[in-house]
Amino acid sequence: MAEENSGDDRLIKETGIDARVAAVVLPVISAAGYRLVRVRLLNQDGLTLQIMAERPDGTMDVDGCEELSRAISPALDVEDPIDKAYHLEVSSPGIDRPMVRISDFEAASGHLIKLETAVMVADRKRFRGKIVTSSEEGVTIARDQVAYGEEPQVLIPWDTIAEAKLILTDDLIDEALRRDKLAKKQREAELGDAQDDDENAN
Repeated sequence: MAEENSGDDRLIKETGIDARVAAVVLPVISAAGYRLVRVRLLNQDGLTLQIMAERPDGTMDVDGCEELSRAISPALDVEDPIDKAYHLEVSSPGIDRPMVRISDFEAASGHLIKLETAVMVADRKRFRGKIVTSSEEGVTIARDQVAYGEEPQVLIPWDTIAEAKLILTDDLIDEALRRDKLAKKQREAELGDAQDDDENAN
């Protein structure tokens, strides 16, 4: 399994059938220039295979979803990791995104997250608070509700995190809109440079 997931820098990965699907789609997504965020097989509308992905700059649009959907479908047809009929849904991670890489936590510094650990950390498994810092050891969050006897800040080691997700706030929405605008400008500039190079070559 380690070989199948090589090149996958996510801390939080799938298990069971989701992991089998991830192993099939990861090379396809990477080859197309995107990053896999999460794979989930959901019991909705029959069976729905939800694949979240994004560009390296953290953005994703309808065109990107359609491009990936066209690339992923043949690979899934060949490998056939799911033995039942399902509907494929390729989507962006959304603003209140799942956090799966260390870079996700770094980019979300100062924002509110909820987090679950696989083992007890500081006498609990569920946390909610603002990201203070990310380091080699783990992520430090400032709890938004401190119980009696608890430290206001807690360091959660990377290898204990089972699930983490951003919580939707006005600040988060504002930052996401700013980032999208900036990424769009950069992509347009790169596209313009590429067209200039083509014209010069001709």
